Amino acid sequence: MQHKGDDMKGNTTQLIGGTAMLLFLGLIYAWSIFRAPLTEIFPEWTPTKISMTFTLSITFFCIGGFTAGRLAAKISHRAIIRISAALILMGFVMITLLMNPSAANFSLNILYIFYGVFGGVGVGLAYNAILSAVNKWFPGRVGMASGILLLGFGIGGIVLGSIVNFLSGRIGIIPVFAILGVILAAVLFSLSFIIRVPAAAGQGAVNAEGYTLSEMLKTPAFWVFFLWVMTSSIAGLLAMNSAANIAIFFGAPALLGLIVTVFNGIGRAALGLSYDRFGRPKAMIMNNVILLAGGAILVIGAFTGVVAFIFIGLPLVGISYGGTPALTSASTMGFFGPKNYPINFATATFALLPGSVIGPLLSSRLQEQSGGEYFTTFVMLVVVGAVSMTLTLILNAIVRNTGLERV
Repeated sequence: MQHKGDDMKGNTTQLIGGTAMLLFLGLIYAWSIFRAPLTEIFPEWTPTKISMTFTLSITFFCIGGFTAGRLAAKISHRAIIRISAALILMGFVMITLLMNPSAANFSLNILYIFYGVFGGVGVGLAYNAILSAVNKWFPGRVGMASGILLLGFGIGGIVLGSIVNFLSGRIGIIPVFAILGVILAAVLFSLSFIIRVPAAAGQGAVNAEGYTLSEMLKTPAFWVFFLWVMTSSIAGLLAMNSAANIAIFFGAPALLGLIVTVFNGIGRAALGLSYDRFGRPKAMIMNNVILLAGGAILVIGAFTGVVAFIFIGLPLVGISYGGTPALTSASTMGFFGPKNYPINFATATFALLPGSVIGPLLSSRLQEQSGGEYFTTFVMLVVVGAVSMTLTLILNAIVRNTGLERV
């Protein structure tokens, strides 16, 4: 029998290569750093209109992940990653070529199409392909592997966000899109040569057990789990979607708003490791407690106007928001097995779709109705977090009664 510690042997290259690619793909979470320079060029864009870009990118990210799950049975994971590279390159270059400062409505549609659709699908394809391939090398430590991979995805926002901030101050934000497109495509294409799925006979990495998609969809546990992912995502996006703007509102530099992205990455690694160490039920409860604590502290900060509370609360929300995809990845494997993991994981990730619509839209509407303040947004974060905790407790009860848990 293979010892868990042996999972690391010979697989480091897969993990490093996958993490590096996801770090660059984490640009999708740096969206808030684009908002300020773009709204300077296009003051006609309301918070709700510009937030739709992020909503579209997350929506098509889910669609891209599901498409990758279907394609995984037909073409290699490497090929999926290269398709991703082509879409991102095309999308970002087209933004630079077509965006026109004198045509606000046209430019907004360009952003929707080429950042939201092309960028979202491209990131989703590679995201699923990388996680599906690399996680199979670590059957005994899927929480650790998911956490490390998603750590790269989480911190990519602040790493690339800093580059965006630097370049946009010197050449303007519009040319930056093409530069990023070329960099991302080059990284994805070159590192795609590293990624491969272990052979069924090799290292016992591929297990033949697992629920089919239709079998998974018939279990009550899946739907409660799906709602948990959705509500946790809504709560996180209430802050994530406006992180830089929150920082500006409370008198701090916009870049400091990306502190939530750093802790987003930390949360992915920490909650992934917690899954392996303490088990899924405790890890999910821990994630919800962190979310509620962060939301409560943000409420206090908004009520008192003390910026210190904001930058305690934002990292906590970031940790919880980051922990959600790590727990989603590991729990999907634990509940439903590795055989059909790519399509099952992509289906679970669709919970981000309603979250991506409701979270940013709710945040923008609450901000507009409150005259630009964030108190009601933070209160809503706490309310949604409480719903998420309730769903966790219900899920734990269902799993205890059905014996669904596999790891």
